[in-house]
Amino acid sequence: MIVLKISGDKAFKVFQHESGGHRWQRVPPTEKRGRVHTSTITVAVMQEVVQKDFVLNEKDLQITTCRAGGAGGQKVNKTSSAVQVKHIPSGLLVRCETQRSQSQNKETALQILCARLAQQSNDKLQNEMSANRKSQVGSGMRGDKRRTVRQQDGQVNDHLTGRTWRYEDYVKGNW
Repeated sequence: MIVLKISGDKAFKVFQHESGGHRWQRVPPTEKRGRVHTSTITVAVMQEVVQKDFVLNEKDLQITTCRAGGAGGQKVNKTSSAVQVKHIPSGLLVRCETQRSQSQNKETALQILCARLAQQSNDKLQNEMSANRKSQVGSGMRGDKRRTVRQQDGQVNDHLTGRTWRYEDYVKGNW
């Protein structure tokens, strides 16, 4: 697999219709009988997505305190130092009781919640991009072709639009 990044103001607009299968037919110079060799590649065109820092809205949080459990003597049973933070829209719950201070536990729980929500958002984005790529590439078989380059005939056919170019113009980018 080759990943190519093209940047510029109109990069996506220029390449957005290039996704799909491309078939290249040629007669190599080493071929003595003039047989046509066919190669197929699949192309997926996707815009780059910039992941923003995840910011929590205080209205979406439900913060409760409770008593910590485990070893620690009578102090653990008397103070409510453990913190539970629930993100209401996603239903994600984080409980932290690692520190002796309630404020430290709250800060740690919020950091863990931010990390989990960011990971959840990133996973969703990756799944969407993967599904988008798979839908663009198809099976890679000959029937899924987008464009055929017939080097020996000097012509290029776009199967979706029906356009035809001269091979020399296509290689120079005049299309």
